[in-house]
Amino acid sequence: MSERNEFERIERSARTRRHVRLTITYILLGIWALVVLFPFYWMVLTSVKEYGAYNAEFYPKLYTLAPTLANYREAFTAVDLGRYFVNTLIFTLLTSGLMLVVTVLAAFAFSRLEFRGKNLLFTLFLALMMIPYELVIITNFVTITGLGLRNTFAGLILPSVTSVFYIYLLKENFELIPDELYKAAKVDGTSDLKYLLKVMIPITRPTIVTVMILKVIECWNSYVWPRLITDSPKYFLVSNGIQEIRENGFGRDNIPAMMAAVVVISVPLIILFLVFHKKIMEGVSRGGTKG
Repeated sequence: MSERNEFERIERSARTRRHVRLTITYILLGIWALVVLFPFYWMVLTSVKEYGAYNAEFYPKLYTLAPTLANYREAFTAVDLGRYFVNTLIFTLLTSGLMLVVTVLAAFAFSRLEFRGKNLLFTLFLALMMIPYELVIITNFVTITGLGLRNTFAGLILPSVTSVFYIYLLKENFELIPDELYKAAKVDGTSDLKYLLKVMIPITRPTIVTVMILKVIECWNSYVWPRLITDSPKYFLVSNGIQEIRENGFGRDNIPAMMAAVVVISVPLIILFLVFHKKIMEGVSRGGTKG
């Protein structure tokens, strides 16, 4: 009987320690969530405050009793933010689509096709990741300028249609698929392209979706290259629009309207993440698993 009581005591003690650990973990996660989310809350809150009320605050208030959408109207009238939004959408969709085609085909070639110098070529590909980004930008700028593609969508898009890291990530995922499937498909007379479309892409869909989403985010947030290769408002992206708001003095004087413009630009990415966050986590975890 005493042994049973001792066992129950040990079990209760272990259960109590487990509950305490979980409670502490959730409290720390809650605090961290508040720290991470507070800038977004402050951005949205500032964007709906009246200009006069915001400037009249001696101490920043964490609420407003008179929210307004006037700042959003001012943000779209201060600069041609609507055009920049459309330009960014075109740039993002075309760049991400072309990058996905190039990346999938390259990853398939390195993972399944046999050709002379494949390993050496892939090693050289990986070596490109060691080149500083600034050197790549200089090379791309000279090339695009030499081709006369400044202030064009082609000039914006072409340098971003491939990614060594995404090729490597997809190659590792393609190699997780057993070789027996490929050999069986070849015996049945299946072409390489059909095998890629019918077998490999469906199996690795989570990683492909993750790559696509990460590229969309990268394109949407792109600043340095669009700023460098375009000086015509006709091809400005939303990142150029934010900088234009700051440079013309409007953003420095009217902080609520500046915040409204940032909210408009950020909302598509937030929605994208909320919709596909499970796919992103699944694709990243799959990409980190080998064998």
